[in-house]
Amino acid sequence: MAVNTSHRKEPTEMNVIAKAKDVFKHSRLMIKTDKHFPKKERFMMVKDIYELSKEIVTKLIAANDYMLNDEEQRSLRLRYQLEAVTACKNLLFLVEQAYEESYISSGSCVYWTQLISDVKNMTLAWHKKDKQR
Repeated sequence: MAVNTSHRKEPTEMNVIAKAKDVFKHSRLMIKTDKHFPKKERFMMVKDIYELSKEIVTKLIAANDYMLNDEEQRSLRLRYQLEAVTACKNLLFLVEQAYEESYISSGSCVYWTQLISDVKNMTLAWHKKDKQR
């Protein structure tokens, strides 16, 4: 009898990476036109938002590449997870600033911060699980 795998939950690491990619895609959507951010912010806030959203994805992919059975790799994995969390916190700050400067609406702010917070919380849970192994 074949096992139906469509209802299996992916490992947490893969879920958080997929969610981080959603943050990156949404961030690019928000910054790609002058609709939300004026041109004067292109080389300041917009650049930082892009870099941080990309950093979150790249740090999580890097963390997932390291194994827990080797102490050096374990240390790198845990470090990259925490660096992704820090990038999430910094991105949350910039989204909050964008709202306070009226570049984005409250609805956009709520949605965007929820995406980022989900990634941050999932990464912290992954980190905690890895530390306990």
